[in-house]
Amino acid sequence: MTQHKRTRPVQKKDEIKKDENAVRFIPLGGLEEVGRNCSLLEYKDEIIVIDVGIQFPEEETPGIDYIIPNITYLEPRKQNIRGIIFTHGHYDHIHALPYLLEKLGNPVIYTAPFTKALIEKRLVEFPNLPKAKFIIIKNGDRFKISENFEAEFFDISHTIYDAMGMIIHSPAGKLVHFGDFRLDIDRNGKPVNLETFERLGKMGDIHTIFLDSTNATKLGHAISEELITENLEELLKKAKGRLIIATFASLLTRLKAMVAIAERIGRKVALNGRSMKDNFAIAQSLGYIKPNQGTIITVEEVNKYPDEKIMILTTGGQGEPNAGLMRMVNGEHRHVSLKTKDTVVFSSSVVPGNERSVQALQDNISRKVDELYNYSFLDIHAGGHCHSEDLKLVMKLVKPKYIIPIHGYYFMRKSVMKLAEEIGLKREQVVVMDNGEVAQITKDNFTITSETVPASYVMVDGLGVGDVEEVVLRDRRMLSAEGMIVIIMTLERKTGRIVKNPDIISRGFILIKDNKHLLDEIRKRLRNLVERIPRQEAEPDYVKSLIRDQIGQFVYSKTKRRPMILPVLIEI
Repeated sequence: MTQHKRTRPVQKKDEIKKDENAVRFIPLGGLEEVGRNCSLLEYKDEIIVIDVGIQFPEEETPGIDYIIPNITYLEPRKQNIRGIIFTHGHYDHIHALPYLLEKLGNPVIYTAPFTKALIEKRLVEFPNLPKAKFIIIKNGDRFKISENFEAEFFDISHTIYDAMGMIIHSPAGKLVHFGDFRLDIDRNGKPVNLETFERLGKMGDIHTIFLDSTNATKLGHAISEELITENLEELLKKAKGRLIIATFASLLTRLKAMVAIAERIGRKVALNGRSMKDNFAIAQSLGYIKPNQGTIITVEEVNKYPDEKIMILTTGGQGEPNAGLMRMVNGEHRHVSLKTKDTVVFSSSVVPGNERSVQALQDNISRKVDELYNYSFLDIHAGGHCHSEDLKLVMKLVKPKYIIPIHGYYFMRKSVMKLAEEIGLKREQVVVMDNGEVAQITKDNFTITSETVPASYVMVDGLGVGDVEEVVLRDRRMLSAEGMIVIIMTLERKTGRIVKNPDIISRGFILIKDNKHLLDEIRKRLRNLVERIPRQEAEPDYVKSLIRDQIGQFVYSKTKRRPMILPVLIEI
């Protein structure tokens, strides 16, 4: 498995004997990053898994498609897995399932109808997998998942349909997992519809809550979705050309609102991007989105209508190279090219790590259109996660014994400690864990043990899963930063001597025509190196190793750069 290094404070943990009567909580992802959400609860020989999501690649992982949870701990225990519960249908919670379903033993999947449809759509792309087994859940349902685990489900507000939270009734007590969630905020900025949290508080015996911390560092309450819709409508009414709106394919509540606005201001709606079209079709088939007849048109039909009658909803707001918006900007889209009078709106926030690519995309769009808006200009995006005041309200209403911040970088989760103190809770009630740590939950305690399980990154590269090792990533990083030199040498097989002048090819390192002196020096050193090697020692691998070491040192002494050296030996 690929080990991804992080800097962590050195903490000496007390040796805690394994308590066979404790419930164990083990996060395999989602703590220390935004994405790759996956955790498990274990009691004796019973395991339930919560979410199996992906993380998108980082600058440190060039060429990688996805990063998925490390299930080394679960594979030998797959016979103990009683079920996987999916909280909602965002990629960072469901998208790793096709890569891991078989390795997990194809357990029963508990999830809501919309999430089930999204998972099934994804699984179609993997025809060799075993048929997934689903149990549909809805608000108020209670399922006995195993002898000692029972799950009671409730609706939770998020940016996608059928987001669910749950109360896990366990031998240690009631454990509440909210998934990703936000509070409903009215147009005056006040939280409403708090009945679920009030009900949990009235139970009086909530042991632990697992609390979404993605926006814990954002001050105040989240912005009202109602206000966002009003602001968007005011903005879009004024547009004179086509409206091109970039958002997440899975932000279905926003897509529904955009279609309603389009109908009110007299525009046709075209969906651009396969994932957006697929998700929209699923939402329509389940009755969550009901556009008027004739509102939705294909992208191919866009040019049949006046520009002022068109709204295009597109993927690509994160700067993804092959997404719909990027193809429009680059002039590679078959049906839509940007026009000066177009209005482009980014109706989504920037995923951490994507800031540079989004900035570059917006710069390129600004060169082609006069009107570009994002959420920093105007309140035109409300995220799907609670802000600091929302989290304080939830903790105050639910009154848990322990709070485990999840879903976010360490600084996001650590900030929950301060929020808890501000409402009168003790700092010790907030337990900040890392991926791979093991906690024991008893009726009176939540304790991090000294035990750890593998939680390093597993890379998906093309169809390969887990086969991109650290050495491969190191080579990719070196190539991107320092470039490469290919040295082609033709040797006489009998004598081991150089037959012709070595060919040198540089990519991403130096411009050859401007550095002939350096290349002549390299060739001279190559000849001297080969001539000094006794014939009986002139094995190709040995010669290549010498070339890499000695030419690498020479190049560094001249340029202070370390390109990758690739020797190619041809014997004749």
